[in-house]
Amino acid sequence: MEFKLFKDATPETVSIVPIAFPLIAGAGTLTTLLSIRAEYHAINIIVGIALNLGLVYFVLKKTTYIEKKLGKNGISVLRRVFGIVLLTIAVKLFKTNLFL
Repeated sequence: MEFKLFKDATPETVSIVPIAFPLIAGAGTLTTLLSIRAEYHAINIIVGIALNLGLVYFVLKKTTYIEKKLGKNGISVLRRVFGIVLLTIAVKLFKTNLFL
């Protein structure tokens, strides 16, 4: 028996969700900037932002190439790994702010 999560029917309306913008410059980014501002000098943060922007630009430009090379299984593994990384960052932030 095959179990499907999605309907096969074609949707009547289509909506576009800007997923890259909230991930790059969303609330998580601002929270991270505020957190690291307490520990590092402004010049270090600016250099880190510039390096990160370069890396994000490169990855977004090469997304199709990376997706073809990794395949569906590789993308699934990456999604899970980065989910764990995000979870550990969230736990660290929560733990640090809870016991101030």
